[in-house]
Amino acid sequence: MISRRGLLVQVAAMAVMPKAMAEPGRLSFGGSHEQGGLMVGRGEPGIRVTADGQTLQVSPQGLFAFGLAYDAEKPVLVAAQFADGHSETRDILPTPRHYDIQAITGLPEKYVEPPPEVAERMARERALITDARKRESAGTDFAAPLEWPCAGRLSGVYGSQRILNGKPMAPHLAVDVAAPEGTSIHAAADGIVAITDDFYLEGGFTLLDHGHGVSTCYLHQSKRLVAAGDAVRRGDIIGQIGHTGRATGPHTHWGLNWFQMKLDPSRATRTSIPPLG
Repeated sequence: MISRRGLLVQVAAMAVMPKAMAEPGRLSFGGSHEQGGLMVGRGEPGIRVTADGQTLQVSPQGLFAFGLAYDAEKPVLVAAQFADGHSETRDILPTPRHYDIQAITGLPEKYVEPPPEVAERMARERALITDARKRESAGTDFAAPLEWPCAGRLSGVYGSQRILNGKPMAPHLAVDVAAPEGTSIHAAADGIVAITDDFYLEGGFTLLDHGHGVSTCYLHQSKRLVAAGDAVRRGDIIGQIGHTGRATGPHTHWGLNWFQMKLDPSRATRTSIPPLG
């Protein structure tokens, strides 16, 4: 039996206890809180969720995803409405990162300053890739840590300021894994091949749709072994390492997107670097 004094102490403790402790939230979040991170949220069946006012797709099990931009500084406001009428909001504050500067020389000048006659082709190819990243299918395998597409050396990191042949370029919003030409490239997660083609800058290109706006892409392939519309499982071989397009040596440029937002795939894997070949 609790004494009157003990009861008063408990009541006082509840009064000063943070709300998050006194009333545990029904939302949980996985993934990386860093700039460039893919966030995976979990709620309950029937939940409705927005992130900064954008309605998110939610799986029947209550899974949803959103991204934190590479230069994001302000918190993302996640608001949830549960089937029983309960509502909950969370501020997801991105953790700042320091990005490197990477100089690359020896590229053919036509890839640094493309000639006017290829500008139309490049614009057409960018539009195809942009359209492929608009897909919002029902897959949820992105909720598990991604697999590295191949073993090899991490030769390019996310967010680094690229200086190509002495010319400053846009940040490199992907990771590069160097490996011998012909090395197998594997799907990072279950998905559908949204597009695969040979492009001017990207070379042999494949984009996999993993659901909820989450996609991965694989560039500079010497061979593409899947076709648009194919269903793949994580670990399936989808192509081979090459150095087609704008590349100085054999590697895969591996990207992760939430719709058009380019994220860091190395923050969505079990390990921060690929296995050595």
